[in-house]
Parts: sequence; C-alpha cells; structure tokens
Amino acid sequence: MQHFHYKALPIDVHFGVGKSAETKDILLHQGYHKVLIITTPGQKEAGHKLAKQLQGICAGVYPHAVMHVPIAVADKAVAFAQDHDIDCCLALGGGSTIGLAKAIALKMQLPIVAIPTTYAGSEMTTIYGLTENNLKTTGRDSHVLSKVVIYDPELNLTLPADISACSGMNAMAHAVEALYAEDKNPIVSLMAIESIKALKSALPVIVKDLTNISARQKASYGAWLAGVCLGSVGMAIHHKICHTLGGTFNLPHAQAHAITLAYSVHYNRHADSEAMDRLVEALGVSSREEVGIAIYRLNESLGIELALKDIGLPETGPAEVARIVCDSPYYNPREYHYDELEGLLQKAYKGLPPA
Repeated sequence: MQHFHYKALPIDVHFGVGKSAETKDILLHQGYHKVLIITTPGQKEAGHKLAKQLQGICAGVYPHAVMHVPIAVADKAVAFAQDHDIDCCLALGGGSTIGLAKAIALKMQLPIVAIPTTYAGSEMTTIYGLTENNLKTTGRDSHVLSKVVIYDPELNLTLPADISACSGMNAMAHAVEALYAEDKNPIVSLMAIESIKALKSALPVIVKDLTNISARQKASYGAWLAGVCLGSVGMAIHHKICHTLGGTFNLPHAQAHAITLAYSVHYNRHADSEAMDRLVEALGVSSREEVGIAIYRLNESLGIELALKDIGLPETGPAEVARIVCDSPYYNPREYHYDELEGLLQKAYKGLPPA
C-alpha cells in the first residue's frame, strides 16, 4: 500500500451561478467591515460596481494590479492599505489581482476574499510571486491563502475567447504537473484528472459560444480543482520555464503557460509512467508519445497563438530560458538536459509541434 501525506486546504468555497450577489452577506458573516476591493485598471468599473453592492463595508477600490506583481507596485498597494486601515482584501479578477492581494496579505497578515474572473487558480494556493530586476521569485506562506473564494460563472461571461482559452490551459497546466509532482498523492491525482477532463471538454465550447453558461460553469469547476492541485503539491519543469518566461522576459502569464505546456509534457512523456498513462487516458490519446501533440492540437483548435515569439520572446530567449532553468531547477521526475530543453524551446519559440 502506497504511503502519502495529504494537506487539505482550509478555504470556505462558494460555487454557483449568481453567487457573487451574496458577497456582502458572505463578508459580514466573516466579520469584515473595512474591505478594500483590488482590481486591474481594466476591471476598475467592475470594482466600483461591486463597491456599490457592498455599501458601507467597502473601504475603497484599488485598481492598480499588474502582471507578475512588481515589488514597486506591491509596496505602493501595501502603503495604501495601511493608510486606509482595512480588515480584508477582496481580489476581483485573475492572477494579477489575486497576486497583488497576496503581496498585501503577506506584509500585513490580512485575510483575502477572492472572486476569480479567470481560470488562473491562484486563489486556492499559498503560493505568492514577486518580480524585481527581471527575476520572479515565488514562495509559500499560509497568510496568502484565501479565507473565502466565491466562484460565479456569470462573471466569466465577459472574458474574451482568447483569454478564456489561455487561462483555461494555464489551469490545465497545474493539474497536469500535479500528476507527476514530487509529493503527488492519489487524492490530488483524482482531482487533476477530473480537472483536465472538465477543461478539455468546456474550453472548445466556450471559444465558440462565450455565453454558454454550462460550459463556463464546467470550466470554473475544472479551474477550481486545478487550483486545489496547485495549492496541495509541488510543481515541476513546466512552472520553472513559465516563471522564467514571465519574470525575465515579462511574457503574459496565461499565454506562456498555454503555449509551453505541450513541450513540457513532451519532455516528461516517459519520466513517470503511472502519471503519463493517466494523462493519456484523460486526453483521450493512445500513447505517451502523443500527450504533447494532443495539447498542441487542443491549443490550435482553441485559437491560441502557438509561438512564443508572437507573445514577446526574443530570438535569444530559448537559449537563455534553458540556461536559467538548468542553473536553478525545480524538482522534475526527469533530469534536466540543456540541449534537449533548448531544442524544445526553439520549437515553442517558432510555434512548431513538439514532436
């Protein structure tokens, strides 16, 4: 019998169409009375709409979240939160917004309530990331784990097709890497498989019909499970590559994850036979040789840009990413081979299939 140690996440999760209308009651039930709403500049309006709903318990809207949480942005947000004497950060948005809320929570040990509007999954983890001098550093701290998460598929209806697709594939990457994590366990693996299947079936429907609420609900469910996976076990080569693409080259997070996943999986296709056999089944292919190409074809069908050069990676990028990854590797079930990694990153740079 296999031995394992499983950490369950102590989060109050509310899930369902229209759930965000109950936000004020949920916050009051938790005892929060000076809530700071955090958004990106693009979601400022949505933040003010939510502020109206919260009435007297809203301490303000802070619409300055940006990708990869630069230290300077985090410091300004912390100063604002301190000046306004808040008792809760309410993150309305995707990974950038939740990332900024985590930076505040880390410094001030304040609770986070997350209302995700993408499929990023960060709301279910103790992982935070900060970028300084073109290097993204990540860590884990229990203070950045959301106290409450409210999933309302209605809030995803305005998410454009390309962002829906990339964000969903970003979520899938968390589930895929959970299958071959160093501290994997049967419970998380079940959630990972369920997540991959849900996202694989929901995303093609969403890109054809953005307002399909049942597909949106299925994608939110898949993303929630993927977030639990990300929060419960360690990640591997794929996340190291993507943290390098984001921190060093400032590539958009979800797109970088979506493009790179096919190549990471292809690199590991024979590394953990049990995990890969389960992935073969979840993706509906016939052999481990096909897992990378199946994800590449799924990206293609979703209309995702396939080449890293098209989202901002310079020509020297593949060699530099391979060097950074090999110099300070994350755990991976297979050793890091610079030449092979660089070769796969060259393919990803050009948008060519992994095999």
